[in-house]
Amino acid sequence: MITVAIGLRNDFSRGSRLYWGKIIGTVAGAVTLKPWFVLLGLFLGHQFDRGFAARYRDFEFQGKPVGRLPEEYVRPLFQAMGHLAKSDGRVSEEEIRATRTIMHRLGLGPARVRNAIHWFEEGKRPEYPLLQTMRHTRRLAARNPELRLLFVRLLLEVALAKDGMKQQERALIWTVCNEFDIGRVDLAQLEAMIRAQKGFRRSPAGDVDAERVRSAYAALGIEQSASNTEIKKAYRRLMSQNHPDKIAGSNPARDVVTEAERRTREVRSAYEMLKARRSIR
Repeated sequence: MITVAIGLRNDFSRGSRLYWGKIIGTVAGAVTLKPWFVLLGLFLGHQFDRGFAARYRDFEFQGKPVGRLPEEYVRPLFQAMGHLAKSDGRVSEEEIRATRTIMHRLGLGPARVRNAIHWFEEGKRPEYPLLQTMRHTRRLAARNPELRLLFVRLLLEVALAKDGMKQQERALIWTVCNEFDIGRVDLAQLEAMIRAQKGFRRSPAGDVDAERVRSAYAALGIEQSASNTEIKKAYRRLMSQNHPDKIAGSNPARDVVTEAERRTREVRSAYEMLKARRSIR
């Protein structure tokens, strides 16, 4: 127990901001009025925070892009999103934006986006068979635990797009978790990670990151709603127009060459950022 206490002290001394598990565990132990239960609660909370930290690093490393997934997985995903968003009686603008963002992250082309919108509308029906669909999805397309965790993570991103998550929404997400063998600790860590990222986006650092993304779209002369294909076409067109080798034949002035080199670097940098974030191939 002394070793545990030293480890915990070192964790605090490193300035870790992942402390909620420790606080909750300590308070729960203190309720018993027994010192050993306080230490046990602190230790269990510390383990939660360590798991959270490891997952959050992986969560951040994965970044926003998800990549292409089979239709047998994507269809029930967007149906479940529609069912979840409509469960409180109204689909909010925030939920719609979050769903659209996920479509981009999955790299859906125009035809698959239309399909996803149709599946979302199907899921909004009160009689949508969520339980049976999740059981079928697990057997057919979500045998991998990581795919099941991703499914719940994307559902949470839609649910947490609003300021708060209502009880009926939590109940629906827990229904999915039960079918996917995802425990309450995993669910709590996922929710905490998404809320942490949401908090980052609202912070000054998040504002800077959002501005960098907006600048990248502006550098390519496209809207943020552009498809991956449109981004690639814009990049190729601008590289063709501005690459110094393209204008060398006209014997341009030095300042023209310098501007062409600057513009080429700007376009390439913008494209590389969007390519990484949206899994453009």
